[in-house]
Amino acid sequence: MSEKKEKIVAIKGMNDILPADAPLWELFENTAETILKSYGYQKIVTPIVEETRLFARAIGAVTDIVEKEMYSFEDSMNGDQLTLRPEGTAGVVRAVIEHNLAYDGPKRLWYKGPMFRHERPQRGRYRQFFQFGAEAIGFSGPDIDAELIMLCRRLWDDLGLEGIRLELNSIGNAEERNRHRADLIAYFEANIDQLDEEAKRRLHANPLRILDTKNPKMQDLVNQAPKLLEYLGEESLAHFEGLKKILDANNVQYTVNPRLVRGLDYYNRTVFEWVTDELGAQGTVCAGGRYDPLIETFGGKATPGVGFAMGIERLIELMKSAGEPAAPSQCDVYMVHQGSEAQMRAFILAERLRDAGLDVVLHCATPQGAGSFKSQMKKADASGAAFAVILGDDEVAGNVAAVKALREGEEGQQQTSVPFDNVVDFVVDQIVGHDHDHDHVHYHA
Repeated sequence: MSEKKEKIVAIKGMNDILPADAPLWELFENTAETILKSYGYQKIVTPIVEETRLFARAIGAVTDIVEKEMYSFEDSMNGDQLTLRPEGTAGVVRAVIEHNLAYDGPKRLWYKGPMFRHERPQRGRYRQFFQFGAEAIGFSGPDIDAELIMLCRRLWDDLGLEGIRLELNSIGNAEERNRHRADLIAYFEANIDQLDEEAKRRLHANPLRILDTKNPKMQDLVNQAPKLLEYLGEESLAHFEGLKKILDANNVQYTVNPRLVRGLDYYNRTVFEWVTDELGAQGTVCAGGRYDPLIETFGGKATPGVGFAMGIERLIELMKSAGEPAAPSQCDVYMVHQGSEAQMRAFILAERLRDAGLDVVLHCATPQGAGSFKSQMKKADASGAAFAVILGDDEVAGNVAAVKALREGEEGQQQTSVPFDNVVDFVVDQIVGHDHDHDHVHYHA
């Protein structure tokens, strides 16, 4: 007797997207891609693996992501230090510089794909997670910041998502942040007994991140801390006021949150987050901001940039709680057949129907056999198909096929005998006649 093999399961925090959830993912991705295209954004695809130093430079060596969360390894073939990408912006910026994409003017770009961070898995957060993001390279004004924010609002509206709020802030430029940082460190040093261990660790390396603390015991201390907005110069203030003016004119609701910061030097001016109360502690569904110094930091010519990234899993969670749409039918037509000659004809007819733009599932045998007409009709009904096309010995002998309507209202679910060569015309006419939304039928008589 052979030994039973141990079952292999997915790595913790790396989850499968199963067929039952696929329609929601497709709805999100199709909606987002359509909106990005309507604003003039073009798709860019970058590798999942990059040199480790790309992210160390982009994200900052003294951050939780680089210190604790990156999946980094040495390539055993050549000794290269590589990392599975923890976010999308660094790879896009690297590609823009490497391929000189901005040489002929600004670029609007979007991307989607898996990112990797070794953090504690929780609702809507995984170690392999999917992001959808956009980067606008070469634009310097507040108008493009507003465009990205309004693009997000359109996405929430088109997906039917409610209760997603916009929080907004300006973090000025490096000189303004340095003056604020000096006062911030002095303030926290004067109250060092109230800082937790994480805050003490960040005090000199990354004090802005202390403002982001979730520790309830530190909230009063943080609320009384010097506010970055009070340190902004004339240009930074004008940029922020310009952004707010465009948002106000377009009825975009927002809250200015002075505690909304980024801990990295290359971020500047506009920062924004879309947040919700629906997902517990993981309330941010989209984060964005301006990063004008980043391209120069990467060795490129000084070029402004701004972008956002959103976690698709969190948005799928919101789509589910907003009321999951009915699962779409698997196909338009289910081919039922019995007998070897009927099977051959079923293949021919299924291909003809697909040529006409219909989705067709052809019944295939399982280890239990080909299945009776009755069992095949049960599968046809469960598939969600509008019609079953049935072929047996009698149909083959008469050079016909039986077409049966499976849904309520389809002519009383009647069954019609149709000459074999007329089946495609008959089924297309039935579907187009009954379903005016059936856009993918592209049959031409």
